[in-house]
Amino acid sequence: MSYLDHNATTPVDPRVVAAMLPFLGAEPGNPSSAHRPGRRARAALEQAREQVAALVGAQPRQVVFTSGGTEANNLALFGLAAAEGHGRIALSPVEHPSVIEPAQALAGRDWELDWLPVDADGRVDVAAWTPAAETRLVSLMWANNETGVVQPVAELAARVRAAGALLHSDAVQALGKLPVDYRAGGVHLLTLSSHKINGPQGVGALIVDPAVDLMPRQRGGGQERGLRSGTENLAGIVGFGRAAELAGTELAARATAARALVERLELGLRAIPGVTCFAAGAERLPNTLLFAVDGIDGEALLLALDREGVAVSSGSACHSGTGAPSHVLAAMGVADALARGAIRVSVGQGNDAADIDALLAALGRQVTALRRLVASA
Repeated sequence: MSYLDHNATTPVDPRVVAAMLPFLGAEPGNPSSAHRPGRRARAALEQAREQVAALVGAQPRQVVFTSGGTEANNLALFGLAAAEGHGRIALSPVEHPSVIEPAQALAGRDWELDWLPVDADGRVDVAAWTPAAETRLVSLMWANNETGVVQPVAELAARVRAAGALLHSDAVQALGKLPVDYRAGGVHLLTLSSHKINGPQGVGALIVDPAVDLMPRQRGGGQERGLRSGTENLAGIVGFGRAAELAGTELAARATAARALVERLELGLRAIPGVTCFAAGAERLPNTLLFAVDGIDGEALLLALDREGVAVSSGSACHSGTGAPSHVLAAMGVADALARGAIRVSVGQGNDAADIDALLAALGRQVTALRRLVASA
């Protein structure tokens, strides 16, 4: 199987597994316990906190571990809304559902929702946005999970801070693929996830500016500075820390390798009639390409490729199988018929030129077969 869906989840690096194994058996201990095993567990937890903080240029005390990016996004929006009480939230229409849906849930509950303008590539037009006087929080992802488009986070941060508001950025897809600098980005809250950087699933983090007042979403033992009570997923957090360390040291090499594969794919797609590559004019993550073939349904093509041993995604993995066209492409002004054909290819560790060639060969066969099927219907 050629696995080309790394934006959905990445394989866990064997070096990460090795770091986790002691805490899955031989090294018991609750980080909140005062005895020796507990202290060892606490030391491992804090080392991971340092490793994650170092990857994004934050302070370890700013790292709040969560169960993943979705929980971190929910903590950022609901936690701030509970602390502030009321106001306006502004976000882009191309955000991940774990940002859009909490914001929509807050709309009408003493909060109002504004949308940041985006261009045809799905990139936010900072100059075209004027914050309202009541704007308290703005959320803009660092890079899009479907198109790979990199957003002008630092540029927006200057506007947000001048307006006296707070900026949250979901950096889940950008982490490990391009430099993510918390301080240089000017954000107050930053969402991260382990399983997008060859770490384990079920672990994430929210980087929190000490000056930001958040209300916890769950209470109990007071772990994670009282912002996320519950015994920490120690083995998972240790794995996240090790994955973050590796992502930092290998960032340039990984990006170069991914970019070469995506360029090879783009070149090959030119030989297939009717192919549209989305956001072609924007800066994108080095590993991501979203495209569609005119007249071909994306889900049908995905399943056909799967039968050929090639794993890709039809847009966002979170909404795959719903049949609804991508909300990201809709915000970009892409017609529903073309948007329904979207296929996302995202490469990562373990991929090579043979995987791209296998995809292109399978695409050529399956597009021809599906077009014949449509023509005979």
